[in-house]
Amino acid sequence: MKSFVKVMKALSDPNRIKILKILQRRTMCVCEIQEALGVAQPTVSKHLKQLEEAGLVECHKDGLWANYSLTDGASSPYAASLLGNLRHWLEEDQQVAEVIKKLPSISRETLCKT
Repeated sequence: MKSFVKVMKALSDPNRIKILKILQRRTMCVCEIQEALGVAQPTVSKHLKQLEEAGLVECHKDGLWANYSLTDGASSPYAASLLGNLRHWLEEDQQVAEVIKKLPSISRETLCKT
């Protein structure tokens, strides 16, 4: 039951759901997610930590970059099931659509001046 509750709590925040929806499109760093959502960096980091603990996202280090992507859900059958279904859910939601619309113009190189 712990695993189920952890996944459900992770999905109880609209910004965490938006993070999952944008990570369906591409792997992103914290600064890119921050720009897409328009929230503070510490808030994004807290959301990502909760999603990671629930087995929904994973972090891959690449030099100085911490890249976040969706997991395959292998750590939890609940995470796997919800990630699979979420691919089809909320595609027409206005808030999700607005965030996804921003993605082509968001670049870590521009944001972080690298």
